[in-house]
Amino acid sequence: MINDAYIALSGFFAQGGNVLYLIAATTFLMWTLLFERLWYFRSEHKHVVREATEIWESRDERKSWSAHRVRDMLVSQASERINGSFPIIQTCVALCPLLGLLGTVTGMIAVFDAMATQGGNARSMAAGVSQATIPTMSGMIASLSGLFGTTFVRRKILFETELIQDHLTMDH
Repeated sequence: MINDAYIALSGFFAQGGNVLYLIAATTFLMWTLLFERLWYFRSEHKHVVREATEIWESRDERKSWSAHRVRDMLVSQASERINGSFPIIQTCVALCPLLGLLGTVTGMIAVFDAMATQGGNARSMAAGVSQATIPTMSGMIASLSGLFGTTFVRRKILFETELIQDHLTMDH
């Protein structure tokens, strides 16, 4: 069963060309970082909120201009930790379709090469056509999967950032 999956995957990568390895690596990085963000919210985030709250609550005065700046600093530091690797994740999502287009270009070059060397033999052009379409499809699927993940994480980031702003109230 594992051997069959390996053979099928090897065949898929052989049909799609070398660009599929780049798409796979980008997708792996993207999902690793997405899971890292989810792990952060599950484990470390409570400590970040607690630390910022303790610093804020330890202040005697919370209404002056300098208190506002301290609060802004605490929110900014927490927001930076909340966002973490999110910009890299967004870059991976945007990069996947571009890598798919790169695969399309390399596949079309293979088609034109087959036409030039073998005079338009349909069988020889088929490999180039699959090498042109498979990376495009793979890049779009990888990007769409990442889009769902980033939408969830982005909502969590916005919610938690707003929550920490509300948590550090300006009373007293």
